Amino acid sequence: MRIVLVEDNKMLAEGIEKVLLDEGHSVDFFIDGGHADRHLSREGADLAIIDINLPTMDGISITKNIRKRNQSFPIIILTARSATTDRVSGLDAGADDYLVKPFKMAELDARIRALSRRNIDLLPKKEIIGKLEFDRISRRLYLNGNELNLLRRELTLFEILLSKKGQYVSKSFLADTQYGVGSDINMNAIELTVSRLRKKLSNYQIRIITARGIGYMMDEID
Repeated sequence: MRIVLVEDNKMLAEGIEKVLLDEGHSVDFFIDGGHADRHLSREGADLAIIDINLPTMDGISITKNIRKRNQSFPIIILTARSATTDRVSGLDAGADDYLVKPFKMAELDARIRALSRRNIDLLPKKEIIGKLEFDRISRRLYLNGNELNLLRRELTLFEILLSKKGQYVSKSFLADTQYGVGSDINMNAIELTVSRLRKKLSNYQIRIITARGIGYMMDEID
């Protein structure tokens, strides 16, 4: 998922970012609330984690603006232990969940998984493509009941292409989703990940088609 993290405590933010990246998510990180709000208005997100107390614009205002724009992605607000009014205000503003500082990273990860299931529930929990079966809940790929191991970036790429099966997905979209909007990465990294995934899937009646200047499309081989 493409997650936007808005937190002005740099040490905490770096810890959260590391956990999210290790789970295969991309992270757009902001310290300033106003900058985050402008980014979200342009780019959106799959999920946002927003602290309450921020420079230039507080987390409650950001949450209200997100919902005023009819953006429906899940929002987790981060609050201080004693700030009960902040938790209530955040939920009333449109947040889906809250987490009280200090918290365990495993708890944040669990909250993200729970909220992400809302979108997964709109799709089949398991999907067959070629000879493989993908379990969206566990994020695992199987061949005849045996797990097919993919690297983290390969798995994220597979999920994106499967969600848009039969459609071309641009290289820039894949870069934004895997590394974060505006990340300074060499596009060759995307090409290499696509190449590795293509080789791993080629024996299972699945192909990844490249259209120069357009992007990539994953489909089944008849």
